[in-house]
This record gives sequence, C-alpha cells and structure tokens, in this order.
Amino acid sequence: MMGPAAETPDAYIAALSGWQLERCRMMRTAILGAAPFDETIKWTNLVFMANGPCILIRAEAQRVLLGFWRGKRLRALDPRIKASGKYELGNLVLTEATEVTAKQVATLAAEAYRLNIELGNPAARA
Repeated sequence: MMGPAAETPDAYIAALSGWQLERCRMMRTAILGAAPFDETIKWTNLVFMANGPCILIRAEAQRVLLGFWRGKRLRALDPRIKASGKYELGNLVLTEATEVTAKQVATLAAEAYRLNIELGNPAARA
C-alpha cells in the first residue's frame, strides 16, 4: 500500500492518523529543521529535495519508511538503515514500537543533505 493520495505535504500529513500521524509530523519537523530542504510530493511519497531527491517519508498500512537516497552511507549513524534496491538507497523501517527521536532524525537529515550537496544529485545518471 502506498501513502495517502495527497497533493501537498500538508495534505499528506493531514491524511494520516494515530501513531503514524505523530511519527510523521515529528520526522517532518526534524527534517525541515535540519537543513534547507524543498518539500514536495513525488511518487505518492513526501519527498525532501536538496540537489536532487534526498529523503522520503512513506506511510504504509502497518509501518512508515524513512528513506534516504544515500542511505547506505548513513548506516554508521544508524545501523538499522537497510540497503534497498540499486544506487545507495536505504530505508529506516518504523513500526509503532520503533524508537526514534527527533534528534536522531535531524542528525540523519543533516548528513543526507551534506552528502547531496557534496556529491551531487543521487538520481542523476552516472
């Protein structure tokens, strides 16, 4: 199941409920506070852009994904990040029981931002 069909980031968050609403609102605030991201809806996900796609939040039926285009490089900061697919994608898979703080999310977001600025658009064809 994909995230809510929303046209704006605010509408995406507003379509959530329960623990997912609380968790996604906290993560969104932490990400936006960590670096000057541009926020948009792409591929039905909440996506944070900085020199290309950088971070995504995807609410699913029983979990929330916090995805990083350069996630493989962030595993030293949080070893729970699982490599996903090609490129350097990595996801932190969150359930209601998963402990994650705004400080942890902000630290990951700031490093993800730095990597995109330093290394360029991760979605660009090599």
